[in-house]
Amino acid sequence: MRAENQPFLEWSVKHMKSILVTGGAGFIGSNLVAELNARGTHNVVVCDTLGNNDKWRNLAKHAVAEIIAPEYLFYWLESNQQNLEMIYHLGAVSSTVEKNVDLIIQHNFSLSLKIWRWATANNVRMLYTSSAAVYGDGSQGFDDALDVEYMSRLRPLSGYGWSKQLFDVHVANSHKRGEFPHPQWVGLRLFNAYGPNEYHKEDQRSVLSKIAVQVVQSAAVRLFRSYNPQYPDGGQKRDVIYVKDCARVMAWFLDHPEVSGLFNLGTGQTCSFNDMAKALFKSVKREPNIHYFDMPPSLVSNYQYFTQANIDRLRAAGYSQAFTSLEDGVNDYVQNYLTRADHYR
Repeated sequence: MRAENQPFLEWSVKHMKSILVTGGAGFIGSNLVAELNARGTHNVVVCDTLGNNDKWRNLAKHAVAEIIAPEYLFYWLESNQQNLEMIYHLGAVSSTVEKNVDLIIQHNFSLSLKIWRWATANNVRMLYTSSAAVYGDGSQGFDDALDVEYMSRLRPLSGYGWSKQLFDVHVANSHKRGEFPHPQWVGLRLFNAYGPNEYHKEDQRSVLSKIAVQVVQSAAVRLFRSYNPQYPDGGQKRDVIYVKDCARVMAWFLDHPEVSGLFNLGTGQTCSFNDMAKALFKSVKREPNIHYFDMPPSLVSNYQYFTQANIDRLRAAGYSQAFTSLEDGVNDYVQNYLTRADHYR
């Protein structure tokens, strides 16, 4: 039976449309690759660098049609335009403490602009990731309106956040002029994702992912002290979203080419660092053991104390699936990944 079906299977793969995921070996990207791979409807192509660490393991369980080095990206695009269904542009310098702003702009703005213009010229659908970092300290709210005047009032706290704001402003102006990828373009402002395949990011992992490792190793959780009188130590709040939910939302847009726009991607709920730690301790059936330590001086003036996504536009666009609760997401992350010998998705 296998031999009889093999030519058909090879024909199917050969003639399936392709999806390109830039940054596809990274945290969010590899989880999206897993989601798309499970569908089996497209050839999934990854553009990324793998380096000298274990980042490759993020992809090791999934069938990837091609892996493209970033310097060959546009050559590949020109050669495969006819068969390309969609570009998921997730690749970026994602460190919020990166000091080389020229490097950040090169990767997060200039490259994104070049991909956007290529997708527009070639009528290829495109989804790109922005960030909640554009909102700065949150004093202007968390509105995902495609409004350049509102965007100009936002004050990001890092070069990373500023680079994402720059591109969002470009997208808003392009939309106003009618210059955008057809038949679909989507921008997603990601809030605080956590979950498997973030290990290669080391100190730049999400807060929840870092303290999860401490809990699994039976250590005390160490959290930043608060330097804002409105928040107690460990009372800093984040809208945290399980990475599998991020991947599901991104895949939903593939199924809905009629939906375009800029959208926040979070749960619409907020929880404190203390809440995260307690959920983690509960998942391993241990009493909470939390200690607080001083924040590095370089972070004190550039620190977000509160994030909460307004997801009204995402819901109005038709995405109705419930988001994973903090407790359920933590349990899946700990029990099915962190406490197993193979903790990759």
